[in-house]
Amino acid sequence: MSKITDAVTALAQPVAEQLGCEIWDVEFVKEAGTRFLRVYIDKEGGVSIQDCEDFSRALDPVLDEADPIPESYVFEVSSAGAERVLKRPGDFARFMGHDVEIKLYQPRDGRKTFVGALKEYADGDVIATVGGADMTFPKSTVAQVRLHVTF
Repeated sequence: MSKITDAVTALAQPVAEQLGCEIWDVEFVKEAGTRFLRVYIDKEGGVSIQDCEDFSRALDPVLDEADPIPESYVFEVSSAGAERVLKRPGDFARFMGHDVEIKLYQPRDGRKTFVGALKEYADGDVIATVGGADMTFPKSTVAQVRLHVTF
């Protein structure tokens, strides 16, 4: 994480605890010339629009007072989502056995995307059961892992 996202996470954590939710992720990105600070929250039973609004209203004055970002930005609060990205070891542990979508930097067996049940996560390597067979995806080849929901 960057210094900004670390600082925002530290400021947001007490707010999340007070409102009965958890911080899933914090992003500070530049898109089309505009900076965005995005805080993704989660809670048991799911996150509503009202939860996002309440969290935003509670965190906004904390950010204004601490002023961890010296430039202008757009502040957004969102649910982590059903197809959330898994980044930390704890994310993988929490969703062991769930279906995931694994995106690779380079094609493997002619494709860059694999869907399967998450079986193991060790030192950044992802092991998933894809089409009935266990496949290991080394950390250096994995661009992104996210939950996969079939509708």
